[in-house]
Amino acid sequence: MDQSSYQLKRYDLSEDRSLKPWSAADELLVQSFSDSEMTSSSIGIYGDRFGYLTCHLNEKNPTVVSIHKSEELAISANLKANNLPTIEFHHPITTLPTQMDEVYVKVPKSLDLFHLYLEHLADNSTDEVQVLCGFMTRHFTPAIIKIAEQYFEEVTQSKAVKKARLVYLRKKKSGTKQNIRKTISYNNQDFHQYWGVFSANHIDYATQFFIEHMDLSSQPEIVLDLASGNGVIAAEVQNQLPNSELHLMDDSFLAVASGQLNVRGENVHHHYHNDLSVFEDNSLDIIVSNPPFHFEHEINIQIPLALFKGCHRSLKVGGSLQLVANKHLNYKVHLDPLFAQVKILAQDEKFVVYACVK
Repeated sequence: MDQSSYQLKRYDLSEDRSLKPWSAADELLVQSFSDSEMTSSSIGIYGDRFGYLTCHLNEKNPTVVSIHKSEELAISANLKANNLPTIEFHHPITTLPTQMDEVYVKVPKSLDLFHLYLEHLADNSTDEVQVLCGFMTRHFTPAIIKIAEQYFEEVTQSKAVKKARLVYLRKKKSGTKQNIRKTISYNNQDFHQYWGVFSANHIDYATQFFIEHMDLSSQPEIVLDLASGNGVIAAEVQNQLPNSELHLMDDSFLAVASGQLNVRGENVHHHYHNDLSVFEDNSLDIIVSNPPFHFEHEINIQIPLALFKGCHRSLKVGGSLQLVANKHLNYKVHLDPLFAQVKILAQDEKFVVYACVK
């Protein structure tokens, strides 16, 4: 298979032109597919960030399991750009329509998410399934092998090629089903979240700092928790403003599903999306957020900067965006041109909480 036969874009707003929409690990996975003599009837793909695997394996009509709306939009855009058929996306907490017998996994940074992938594919595959997991050697950790050995009898590694490597998983074990949720206690409340949701073992310290210092004294009626995670910030909003119309939005399907477990009510609305296009202009009173800037092994502040523009459009005049950020990101230089007023509500040696008024 000619791996240069498709034109792909990253669709992540990155200004680093040296970054490609695939890695050597993706290439190694596709090459293994080309070299395989298997006559699989059902192929699965996990963690295909920009669609490299989906495009190259499209002839097999693969089952694509995703966790991000941005991932789904990027894959769909690259399929369309290359005149390939559209696909239906699936999520790793739902039952698949067919049992897979060959699976290709791009190993994510989050080991909890990798664990969830294997839990899901083990539950949605034939007994004879073969799994290939690709990663860059610099990102290897022995925990990858330990997790894989919970689900498969045979776990072997390939030699490195272009600083990438594969792990082959064969002979699926039986009776491996596990609970795919974790519980975190914070402020006398238990928060449930699926494996792979940000900050797996405790509420993120930046989020805690934000909750301590966000200002809801204006009694806003319509509130959005942007990049809502498991819903802990929204839960505090609901505690302080029980009659408000509360929206939670996240790019992660697993985060949205977790938020649905923790924040409920007639006036609560959950959104699985990666931008604010679902909200009308001048429709929100306040937006609260701990916006992301890590994406897998990369830092990309262009995504939060684009979100800030969407926040400005969606806020009513006099409405505010309140967010927490690592000090070194220096978001104020980007927020000042957008908002009429940007002030610091609180800061310590690591974090800063901004209040930005439209």
